[in-house]
Amino acid sequence: MKSCITLSLVPSLRGGPWVLWDDLPEGFRKASEFGFDSVELFTDGPNAGHPGQLKSLLNEFDLSLGAVGTGAGKVLHGLTLTSSEKSIRKKAKAFISEMIQFGAEFGAPAIICSMQGNWSSENPRIDAIDQLSEALIELGEEANKNDTFLIYEPLNRYETNLFNRCTDAADFLRNGNISGVRLLADLFHMNIEEENISESIRYCFDFLGHVHFADSNRRPVGNGHLDIQPIAKTLTELGYEGFISAEAFDWPTPDQAAIQTIKSFNRFFRSS
Repeated sequence: MKSCITLSLVPSLRGGPWVLWDDLPEGFRKASEFGFDSVELFTDGPNAGHPGQLKSLLNEFDLSLGAVGTGAGKVLHGLTLTSSEKSIRKKAKAFISEMIQFGAEFGAPAIICSMQGNWSSENPRIDAIDQLSEALIELGEEANKNDTFLIYEPLNRYETNLFNRCTDAADFLRNGNISGVRLLADLFHMNIEEENISESIRYCFDFLGHVHFADSNRRPVGNGHLDIQPIAKTLTELGYEGFISAEAFDWPTPDQAAIQTIKSFNRFFRSS
């Protein structure tokens, strides 16, 4: 398993669940200094820094790119895959396709979180689920063509009304024969929705592609009441080899949040 820390390059979203902020070179320097293996980027589009800078920083600090988030498509541009407007759904798929290609240049998958959207009275659940399925099939194929995969993230009930539990999302992918798409197990969301996080991870392990590492209050692990030990044991027993990525609030400061996160990662995943 590889440690990963989130870096947001969207200053207007200050207060969101990312640990490091705004400065690409400084973020990479800190990620390396604190002992992380990789960085998960949140950008306003399919770019980061000036041309060639991201590749140079990855090489300079011996880091990998863990994933790229697509959430700016919704929060900045109002795009979702389940909008009642066909033109918006089309733009949403185009945005995610560009993010897939951007991440693939560095061997990183793209994450679909808030851009999945919601069903509504204008767009009933049966239609929204069909739209999501169609989009994931198309975008999964795009990811396959780019020698990567796409990550779909179930969110808690306060953020989406599509799929809130990883178990249900796994059934959705399995029954829909959706290729090239894996699941993101976000411990914060799972703490709200899953009856037993470890058992849910076992159930959906064949689809597991990424883990978001945060405590029950979305602060860095060690600052809430989530019992990480059985979760870490399950991931280890199952042979998970992906990223354990800190999508957490920068509490009490970005540096302290990063230090607490790598301390927790080492405790649960590298103690042996």
